[in-house]
Amino acid sequence: MNFRTRRWLLAGAILLSQLAFGQNGSHWVATWATAQQQPGGFGRGGPGRGGTPAAPAATPATPPATPTPPASTLANQTARMVVRTSIGGSRLRVHFSNAFGTTPVEVGSVHIALRSKDSAIIPESDRPLLFGGKASARILPGAELLSDPVDLTVPKLSDLAISVFVPGESGPASAHSQALHTTYIVAGDATGNTDLTDARTTAAWYWISGIDVMAPADAGAIVAFGDSITDGTTSTINANKSWPSQLSERLAANPATANVAVLNFGIAGNQVLGDGAGVSALARFDRDVLSPAGVKWLMILEGINDMNLAGRGGQTGFQLKAEHLIAGMQQMIERAHTHGIKVIGCTLTPFGNASDTVEAMRQELNAFIRTSGAFDAVVDFDKVIRDPSDQRQFIKEYNNTDKLHPNDAGYKAMADAVDLALFGANPANRR
Repeated sequence: MNFRTRRWLLAGAILLSQLAFGQNGSHWVATWATAQQQPGGFGRGGPGRGGTPAAPAATPATPPATPTPPASTLANQTARMVVRTSIGGSRLRVHFSNAFGTTPVEVGSVHIALRSKDSAIIPESDRPLLFGGKASARILPGAELLSDPVDLTVPKLSDLAISVFVPGESGPASAHSQALHTTYIVAGDATGNTDLTDARTTAAWYWISGIDVMAPADAGAIVAFGDSITDGTTSTINANKSWPSQLSERLAANPATANVAVLNFGIAGNQVLGDGAGVSALARFDRDVLSPAGVKWLMILEGINDMNLAGRGGQTGFQLKAEHLIAGMQQMIERAHTHGIKVIGCTLTPFGNASDTVEAMRQELNAFIRTSGAFDAVVDFDKVIRDPSDQRQFIKEYNNTDKLHPNDAGYKAMADAVDLALFGANPANRR
């Protein structure tokens, strides 16, 4: 091989590297993502396994304080969905999922823009999303669809509006049922409209599963993996008060962690070992933890729904013990470590209405998280949020009265308990 040939091969390799990773080592990192659920919020287990009843169709309304539950299908409609970024960037791409669909979803048009207020967008930020250079696309059953990259300056901690037009009958939609952000639905193709007037409102995201930005070489993402307490149940809607959202604000404000994204993969009602509200944590692990771009850390806060179900009779023929949940945790740790992801164990917060049996399991699992050494680090959410005089109860100011879910202040206390040094900016300190 002569010098000229070697030079051209080297130039080609450099070009391919730049196309894949961007200039100066920049690479794709997810700035926002969400877990997919079957229509109605169920996993394979359906009603009675921790799921919630299928929701009725959305009804016409002005944006309420709490939107109506999600519709399960769309037909010749545009859904404008609002998401909150963590890190920023000047180039992005969007992931769509038909993970639980049984028929192809025909997408007629998609736009993305910076959100102004309610359903309104900032017009000059509006960008059509293309798929292989075309405005329309098909999402096959069980498949993911990735948009072409588009240039758009996206500030950190900003609201983006993604508008999806489905020209025909979508069939039951893969969705995230508890978006905690209002979604606006109107008839026809309104993807390029500045505002959606007379929109129906719901509380779900349809088909959208992630947004990546081209980020600096030192950027990475945290997956917050859990159930309703990670999803943000009982936090103020449209206010970004879940603990992952408030952790993202802390990271963004600290120069050493400003390029660390937080991805909320909580599902209200989710279990480690059983399907119900979404498939089990073990079943969704590859899609929700290993697949997103740039994941460096995993925070696990899950298990209370398995315990609660066991306290109410459990699965037929199966007697849950803490050791089963520990084995599930160990599986997740090994699978994450195989992909170079550091795993942070998070202790389970109080459940004031739990039986003695459930409480004993919670204490045993928390002891494993704190003392086993199986995790790369531990965040003791239980310690910071429980009542010092009664470890089975929340500090009064942190609970929303159901004795299971924190309020906004409780979620803030959880976010504040995370040591930001775990996510230091030096890549040499990362697994």
